[in-house]
This record gives sequence, C-alpha cells and structure tokens, in this order.
Amino acid sequence: MPDTIPVPLTLEGSTVLHQMCRFDRSAWLQIDNWHRERIVGEAMAALQPMETASKDGRAIASALYSLVGHKGDLMLVHFRQSVEDVHRAELALAHIELSGYLQSTHSYLSVVELGLYESSAKTYAQLAEQKLEPHSPEWQARIREVIERQTSAMAPRLFPEIPPAKYICFYPMDRRRGEAKNWYQEPMAERQRMMHDHGMIGRRYADSVKQIITGSIGFDDWEWGVDLFADDPLIFKKLIYEMRFDEVSAVYALFGSFYVGIRVRAGDIGRLLNGELP
Repeated sequence: MPDTIPVPLTLEGSTVLHQMCRFDRSAWLQIDNWHRERIVGEAMAALQPMETASKDGRAIASALYSLVGHKGDLMLVHFRQSVEDVHRAELALAHIELSGYLQSTHSYLSVVELGLYESSAKTYAQLAEQKLEPHSPEWQARIREVIERQTSAMAPRLFPEIPPAKYICFYPMDRRRGEAKNWYQEPMAERQRMMHDHGMIGRRYADSVKQIITGSIGFDDWEWGVDLFADDPLIFKKLIYEMRFDEVSAVYALFGSFYVGIRVRAGDIGRLLNGELP
C-alpha cells in the first residue's frame, strides 16, 4: 500500500459534551426546605426529558453522574446531533435555578469517532491502482462514497445511546508527538497494525464494559476522549491496566485526568443534593 496518504479516514457521529461541576452545599443548606423542593422540581423537569433517546434511535440523551473524589461533585454527559444541540442543552441547564449552586470545574467537547484504518488502506491502494491523483476531484468523490457507505453501515455505533450502566469512567488522551516517539510520523500500515492489536484487548472486555471513543482534535485540549461504562468499576482498572502493556499505550499514549462517576437518574437528584446516594 502506498503511504503517500498517511491520514486514515474517520467517521463522525454524535457530538458529546461532558460538564463537570462542584455543588455549593453550604449555600444549599442555607435555604429553606420549600425553596429547595422547588429548585429540585425545576431541575427534574429539565433533566428527565433529556434522559430519553429520540424516537428515530439517534442519540438525543443526557445522563447525570455523581463524581467520586475531589475533581467535582456532578458530571453531566450530553450526546446530541450537533455542536449547536449540545450547546442548547448546556444553555437550557444554565437557566434553571439549580445552576446558581453549581460551579463548573471542567468540560470536554468531542464527537463520536470511528477510525477506518483497514478501509483506508484498501481504498487508498485501489485508488492508486486506478492512478487517481490524491486529492483530485475524482479521488475526493470516491472517498466521499466510502465515507457515506460506511457511515450508513455504522450508524448505531456513530449515534449511540448512553449506556444504562451504573458507573462511568471518562478520560482524555493524546498520542505522543515528541522528538523520540511521534505517532504521526509512523507509516500508516504500522499504525494500523498497532491499533488492531490494541483493539483486540478491548474486545475481550466487550461483555462487561461499553467503550465510546470520541475525537476532540480541534475541539478541546486533548486529541481523544474515552468513555467506559460498566456495572462493576473494577473493570475500568483491569481493562486500562492491561492496555498499558500494549504498544500503543506503552509507547505512544499520554493520559489526562480520570473521572469516575455513579449514575443518578433525574428523578433522584433531590436525594443526591441532600447528601444521599440513591
């Protein structure tokens, strides 16, 4: 396969926004019960419709998590059709009274992404055999055909519902671009081999963890975001630990902060704000 086109094709789906917040419990306790109940009722009315996916099966859903540790108290995760749609969700929640008791500690914007290393290699090789000039109008038209066909076939993975699992683990990551090791200077065939081996580890955990990879190059400070969903939080440790021994992670990966949360339904937000984990 010619390596003149080092960039693998990608498919993009739902836009995803993570919002991490700290809850001002001191201010919350200073208001009377009637006022708290009214604020909780308004928050429930705003959040409950967001928890439901759209009728056409394309993910229009949000989920609330109680964060464990000092990095925040709450994390809201929104899956939407576009950047405008996740911003609408952000603005809608910013205008309820509860937002006055929440202080943003972090956020992360990204888009569900599937890398097409194998399809890219085959497509680039076929176009080279047909002697189509890279990036020419004819070449671009063939690439669009591949993207459209693959997007249709992969729609359930590109527009997923937020899994109902009890626990979430979210973290951002980069590929190394240093002087000694630079992922982006490796031949595409070599990157394809390493990503295949890396993916095989994740497949062994497919029955116990759901993984959603989002691309954030140009959207946020890191290159990818990773969401893991499971009913047993120890699975996060086991999966990530095993992946650390894989070449992609051991040699080329850099990781940001990890956030672990417990799913809380909108109907239970009052109990959570009052210090009870539903």
